[in-house]
Amino acid sequence: MDTTDITPSLLRSWPLPMPQPDGDKEVRGHLLIVAGSEEMPGAILLAATAALRAGAGKLTLATGASVAAQVAVAMPEARVIGLDETVQGGFRHEAQHQLAPLAGKVDAVLVGPGMCDTAASCELMRHLLPLFAGSRLILDACAMQVVRQPAHFRFGQPVLLTPHAGELAQLMGLSKDAVLADPHACAVDAARRWHAIVALKGALTVIAMPDGSSWTHAGGNIGLAISGSGDTLAGIITGLAARGAPLEQACAWGIALHALAGEQLALRFGILGYLAREIPAEIPALLRNLAA
Repeated sequence: MDTTDITPSLLRSWPLPMPQPDGDKEVRGHLLIVAGSEEMPGAILLAATAALRAGAGKLTLATGASVAAQVAVAMPEARVIGLDETVQGGFRHEAQHQLAPLAGKVDAVLVGPGMCDTAASCELMRHLLPLFAGSRLILDACAMQVVRQPAHFRFGQPVLLTPHAGELAQLMGLSKDAVLADPHACAVDAARRWHAIVALKGALTVIAMPDGSSWTHAGGNIGLAISGSGDTLAGIITGLAARGAPLEQACAWGIALHALAGEQLALRFGILGYLAREIPAEIPALLRNLAA
């Protein structure tokens, strides 16, 4: 199947939206991240930092009430909403009412990093899909499980899913080896099946569209295979989407920036040993260089 390689020259020919010099934080884009848990509060911080480093202007975070105060202290740039939690550490579906006032007011929404209680997450997700139908929506981690029920599930709005091979295998009912054997075909099949954009992450990342078109990116290094790396990638993509980039453009740029950040960090620290929290700080300079 034909695919397009994501290269610096491609990205330069596909420039990101830029705010006018006299614009304010609203013009730069408002994003919402629904993520984290008592067990993994750091996930929302990693995604949030990456989103701001990607250029978004206004940030709202929604996380478990048990950790909301700590998240607010750690991320002073954000408004933080504490959501009601289940016994298993997820968010109760009634949390939709806490988020409803943001409907129509946020440009991009990321759901999933660090969330617990898959059943509760899926129930909440089914309420959030229509609520944020007017926003660019990115699903990561357990939020992607919404595609498993009912059978023959299809999105009715533009949505980006960001699974790695193990996650896509579980979502599609395949073995991980089957996905790794033909990642391009599996990503395209998933995109058509769910009517979504699917970014299958790996050493070779495939971005597949519902119409069968696709992009591929090879780059980065093994150092990016570390806890929290996927959270930063999801945050970068969401930050670019909040700025006004279509989901496929935000995804292509985000994947390339994430890989380039890993390459820059490897030059300073070595291929192994740099941290996911160090990735976001590389993004502004990379954005400047790619736009040159």
